Amino acid sequence: MAKDIDIKQGIDWTTIWIYVALLIVGLMNIYAAVYNVDNPKPIFSLEHNAGRQILFMFVAFLLILIILFVDFKVYDTFAYIFYGIWIVVLIGTIFLGSDIKGSKSWIKFGAFSLQPAEFAKTFTVMALAKYLSTMGVNVSKMKYAFRAALFIFVPPIIIILQKETGSALTFAALMIVLYREGLPGVYPALIISFILLLILALIFPNWAVVLGLALFGVLFWYLFLKRYERNKQNLQRVIGLFVLFSGFVLTVDFVINNVLAPHQQKRIKVLVNPDIDPLGAAWNVTQSKLAIGSGGAIGKGYLKGTQTKFDFVPEQSTDFIFCTVGEEWGFLGSFVLLGLYFILLTRLLSLAEKQKSKFARIYGYGVASILFFHILVNIGMTVGLMPVIGIPLPFVSSGGSSLMSFTMLLFVFLKLDAHRSYKV
Repeated sequence: MAKDIDIKQGIDWTTIWIYVALLIVGLMNIYAAVYNVDNPKPIFSLEHNAGRQILFMFVAFLLILIILFVDFKVYDTFAYIFYGIWIVVLIGTIFLGSDIKGSKSWIKFGAFSLQPAEFAKTFTVMALAKYLSTMGVNVSKMKYAFRAALFIFVPPIIIILQKETGSALTFAALMIVLYREGLPGVYPALIISFILLLILALIFPNWAVVLGLALFGVLFWYLFLKRYERNKQNLQRVIGLFVLFSGFVLTVDFVINNVLAPHQQKRIKVLVNPDIDPLGAAWNVTQSKLAIGSGGAIGKGYLKGTQTKFDFVPEQSTDFIFCTVGEEWGFLGSFVLLGLYFILLTRLLSLAEKQKSKFARIYGYGVASILFFHILVNIGMTVGLMPVIGIPLPFVSSGGSSLMSFTMLLFVFLKLDAHRSYKV
């Protein structure tokens, strides 16, 4: 037990109050999403998600107490052990997990289920922070960057085998951490380029995208490179990138049609053209946008959302909780929620930069990166700007695994921050 400081004095209460505010916003909107006008049940009833969320919140508070009263050095000292144990748990889930909606990523305990993939984010961030804070590790060098990438991508590979693609994609957010720690900017630039090319390949014919790449290459050579930079080495680089990008574009259709599952294919195609399957794969997003748009400036009022009350949007208390906020609280309520997230993320980054411990700083950036990815993609899903990959909105969506995993992720950092004057 760490006795060197008073935890009540060292803890960042601003972040805690934002956390509490998000929990309250989440609970109110979960109740609104499950509220039945004809048969209203009290918010504490365990017969619906709101009542169960209160139970999960109680468990999360117990988890917070454990995290805050455990010695802060434990998280750095045993990071690899935690990571290794959870890799074993993830592998075991493939064989022992319950099949829920085609995904074997859940372990059932009576009436409740636990999703190990959610907690893997915390242990991966710990292990990554441990490795990157090791003396001599420099991710600007390829061998160290490769080893760091292994820490990041081993868990999502296992999670994909559980058929839980959405949770697996969130680990890509940790590339932000690598960039902060010195990863050359060319790598994030390549990732962004591939994402843009994927979008273009879905919208336009492949030949048109390849032709556009060729024209861009020629313009880049003659307009952006100075005369003395037009040498053989740079020509090889331009041609190499053209071949790489063109090859990627030409494989997009094959991967979508032959590698992805049918429901994943539909989600991607619907993102580009919502009219392709309006009553099927596009239904959730279409109804979500209608709900958010109908809220107007100040919303329809609490428990008065029509899209919400008549179950037009499936999974409305989990993946699509933001459309409840938009419908009943309008633009104003949505702005307040986004404002809370913005303050939380900027606060985390500010605290991370103040750390004397490299482990704590890297861990803080990992927390902010994971939360940012979830917020961006979840809200993007509800407004039709992102494919529906089924990830929760932090601290707001219903679900015990997601709430406890986000709570653990956040409060381990707050514990480390409370001891920021110490170098781990």
